[in-house]
Amino acid sequence: MTSLFQILMLLIDVAFFIVLAHIVMSWLINFGVLNLRQPIVAQIWDGLNRLLEPVYGPIRRRLPAMGGLDLAPLIFILGLYALEIILRNNVALFL
Repeated sequence: MTSLFQILMLLIDVAFFIVLAHIVMSWLINFGVLNLRQPIVAQIWDGLNRLLEPVYGPIRRRLPAMGGLDLAPLIFILGLYALEIILRNNVALFL
C-alpha cells in the first residue's frame, strides 16, 4: 500500500509541474518571448491546452468574471496542495 501512496504523490507532482509549465509558457507567449508560429511551440501549447482544459473548464465556469485574469490554474494548484495534505495526513491508511 505504500506503493499506492507514492504513486499518488508522484501523480500530484507531475500534475503540478504540467500546470507550472503551462503558466510559464503562457507568460512567455504573452510577453513575446515565444512565438506560436513556430511549429514546436504551437504543438506544445496545443498539447498543454488540450490536457488542461478539461480541468480548467469547470473551475472557470464557477469563478466570477475577473476581467481577463484567469485564476483557474491557481485554484487547481491549491486543490493539488490540499489533496497532498490530505494524503500525507492519512498516510497511516496506506501502511
